[in-house]
Amino acid sequence: MAATCLRTLGAVCLFDEPVQLKVAGLRSRQVVTIKATSTDEREVVFGSSATYRADDGGEVDLNRDPSLNGSYVGVQPMGLLQSLKADTLHKYFFKNKALKPHVVKFSVHEQEADGRILAEETNERFLMGDGVSRDPIKEGNIRGVLFTPPEGPFPAVLDLGTFMSEKRACLLANKGFLVLTIAVFSDRQNMKEIHLDPFKEAVDFLRHHPKVGPVGVGIISRSKGTDIALSLAAFVPGVEALVWINGTSASVGTPLYYKKQQILSPLMFDFSKVITTKSGANLIKYATDDPLEEKNKGSLVPIERAKSQFLFVAAEDDLNWDSKDYMDEMVERLKRCGKENFETVFYPGAGHLLEPPYGPFCSSALHGMLSFSVVWGGEPRAHAAAEIHLWKKIQEFFRTHLSCDAAQAKANL
Repeated sequence: MAATCLRTLGAVCLFDEPVQLKVAGLRSRQVVTIKATSTDEREVVFGSSATYRADDGGEVDLNRDPSLNGSYVGVQPMGLLQSLKADTLHKYFFKNKALKPHVVKFSVHEQEADGRILAEETNERFLMGDGVSRDPIKEGNIRGVLFTPPEGPFPAVLDLGTFMSEKRACLLANKGFLVLTIAVFSDRQNMKEIHLDPFKEAVDFLRHHPKVGPVGVGIISRSKGTDIALSLAAFVPGVEALVWINGTSASVGTPLYYKKQQILSPLMFDFSKVITTKSGANLIKYATDDPLEEKNKGSLVPIERAKSQFLFVAAEDDLNWDSKDYMDEMVERLKRCGKENFETVFYPGAGHLLEPPYGPFCSSALHGMLSFSVVWGGEPRAHAAAEIHLWKKIQEFFRTHLSCDAAQAKANL
């Protein structure tokens, strides 16, 4: 019998690209376990495994064959990556820095005896593509990282995260966007109030960048970043297109200031409504106050003032807050004002942490603002499918509304 080999088609690839795993040289109908391990940026080890039966020719193809048991079942070509988990509960896989690849080690093990290793392979998943540059930005009040593709000009996107992450920004830059990533919070000590002015500086930085095309700036945001993004669209000129993912319609947790004046009051939490689950993580979805109550209407972002195009994205099983209700409320508000400058996408079965595809699914983790573990929601398979679809949708949306053709069409109106 030939030696067992594990082939990774795409052994070196970009993070948001699928790989194809194949095993050859097994006995006819042999049962084996395939394992994956990876260590995140905080030195936490994540692992997954799945059991497969070889075909008559002694081969296993993850694009074709179903997992019989393990971390997942059924045909899931990227299941080993998407089901990576730590040994301890409530761990998120941190891969937020662009310069080092996400390294995954795959191994094939005999099902019988001591489970000895039959074959091994390593997959390096890079975040930065060829020719993309990474430049830390410290200019005025801007603290972020700029990713620039080769040549130009490019559509410009501001990636607005609750906390700093380079992952989504550099992956978008690989697709031909000039992307500046910044954080709402630079640390956990500065959460009492937020000023919109530094974020306006970031928009202006992109608008005046020599490699940016003639159209305005796009913004992508999720969670707490969404109310800052909406406020930029409402109060700051030059925001042409905005992707809102699992967010709110109000300034949650903090008052918002602009030009030294408070423009939005905070929408607060009622911690008595937090529910502790059996796993020890907390369900906070119902703890946010209702922004439509009269006392809270000062927290609502006046998006009807915005000239931007909106892509609203909500997940059915978002357990951080009721993003579907917030999305519906904003759509109704825009319709009442006679506006049609929006698209909506709704993902059944997906949870709060919608990210670029093929990363490990996270159902619960430490909440960065609240400093305790929360459930994020989502059914793994549905969530993974949503991430694949959404990643393509985001790129299409920005290309449609930030292209030179879009600028010409707007000028002709």
